[in-house]
Amino acid sequence: MLLSSRRSFVLTFAALAGCGFRPAYAPGGPAEGLRGRVSVQPPKDVNDFTLLKRLEERLGRPQASRYILNYQLDLSESGLAISPTQEITRFHIVGKARFSLTDTANGQVVKSGLVDSFTSYSATGTTISTQVAKQDAYRRLMVILADQIVTHLLSPDTGDGQ
Repeated sequence: MLLSSRRSFVLTFAALAGCGFRPAYAPGGPAEGLRGRVSVQPPKDVNDFTLLKRLEERLGRPQASRYILNYQLDLSESGLAISPTQEITRFHIVGKARFSLTDTANGQVVKSGLVDSFTSYSATGTTISTQVAKQDAYRRLMVILADQIVTHLLSPDTGDGQ
């Protein structure tokens, strides 16, 4: 049994290595030069703070900043479900984040792009439960956008500027 699980582990690792898989934060990985070297613009509100927190979880807190990450959030909220009594029971939140990573040594933009996603929340409970659901939906959206930004930063250039 133990030999079987070791064999499958080795075969899985070999398959991943064969397809070009490299751990992002390993030496020589795509994130090696970014870990602890990216400062993010200061937060202005709770959504910015949540996005910043997630970016620092993924890229590390800046110690010797070489890059600055600037972003602009565009958030919109709309009613998604309306009851027969004309009450909105579900809200849909769409978020877009335009970002640019600038090398502080020469002021050159190293990477830029636009990421977007959406989430929603229910408004059928009490006022407090609806407010908590709304806050959680915005928190989830900021985590999704931050993860997408990091994915773009770690991906090789595609030649289209995104």
